[in-house]
Amino acid sequence: MAASGSGFTDYGSLIPDPAGMLDLPRGFSYRLLSQLGTPMDDGGTVPDKADGMGCLPLGRDELVLIRNHELVPSDEAGGTPAAGYGTYEGAIVPGGTTNIVLDAHTLEVKREFRTLAGTIRNCSGGITPWGSWLTCEEAPVGPGEGLAQSHGWVFEVPASATGLVEPVPLTAMGRVNHEAACVDPVTGIVYLTEDRGDSVLYRFLPAVPGNLRAGGRLQAMVVEDLADTRNWAGPAMAVGTRHAVRWIDCENVEAPQDDLRDRAAARGAALVARGEGIHMGTDALFVCSTNGGQRKLGQIFRLVPGRGTAADTIELFFESEREDQFNYGDNLTVGPNGHLIVCEDQYTDVVDNHLRGITPDGHAYPFGRLRMQTELAGGCFSPDGRWFFVNAYSPTRTLAVTGPWAA
Repeated sequence: MAASGSGFTDYGSLIPDPAGMLDLPRGFSYRLLSQLGTPMDDGGTVPDKADGMGCLPLGRDELVLIRNHELVPSDEAGGTPAAGYGTYEGAIVPGGTTNIVLDAHTLEVKREFRTLAGTIRNCSGGITPWGSWLTCEEAPVGPGEGLAQSHGWVFEVPASATGLVEPVPLTAMGRVNHEAACVDPVTGIVYLTEDRGDSVLYRFLPAVPGNLRAGGRLQAMVVEDLADTRNWAGPAMAVGTRHAVRWIDCENVEAPQDDLRDRAAARGAALVARGEGIHMGTDALFVCSTNGGQRKLGQIFRLVPGRGTAADTIELFFESEREDQFNYGDNLTVGPNGHLIVCEDQYTDVVDNHLRGITPDGHAYPFGRLRMQTELAGGCFSPDGRWFFVNAYSPTRTLAVTGPWAA
């Protein structure tokens, strides 16, 4: 394998895990923090389908992992929640979030409890600079067929939560098949992905930065001279070529017909193939498209916000040409060293999902291989960059990985 421009090639071959869970390079190790069915401090048990996740400092030498559970009404909730947003046939819908409070030095699990209930298919989300987690419903479904409330919203869970929080849907951020979110810490603007083959990329301009309940404007991305970023019909968007971006206001954002993306595209918003993970780096944010590209193996875009002093720009940062580069990337995060780590979520009867690293100059390498027949999700780093946390989706496993990270 050729070295990248930085001289870094990879961490070496993946060493088979004797426990049969996660293969890692030599020098790296993991520990199991949480798993399906384990009793929690609130009397419930750890729910299944662990998906997106964020890590935030709590003070008092503690960290908190806020973890989504992509549950639907037919799934078990890990106990009966005391309160929640929505109901199905009279029972609180089981989706939501759990918090895992860790000792920042030893990673001892100090407390574990549910923090949001009554939501559906909490897929991914993103942390905020003001100390909370935005959890996104990938479920634009409405009243009827047993459901009492409309779903497809973003909810906010503070890192400081000690139990179930008030479930307030942030309706101004739109009702779509939400996937993930990230916040520009300079402007407070929230960027949002949508998991559809014909999705668009959104941004939310809050009326009061840091107070999303105060409302704001939802907009969709227009890429100058390019209506379709997917490259399915050929190389319309070349790797490394920058395009100017502008944004158009969305109308009727509560979208009872789940047609927000269609209306935006009709007005010029650029199509994205299954927008999934999104994460803020130093001065740019990275967006993962699960099945974009000529091979339909996935793309990663880099969006550079102008922050009021220049036009926003977007470039195709990476497009997978082979399954060993990455195959159906989903959640992604930017490490302290600038490397991306992408979680794979393949759609085959037998899956071989990996953690894929990508250097700042676009060189892909294997970082981990999941031995379980499920997806990897929720990759995020501790604030000090020492620990990388990740979920195995089902049965729920939450792991902490550490080792000799590249500088």
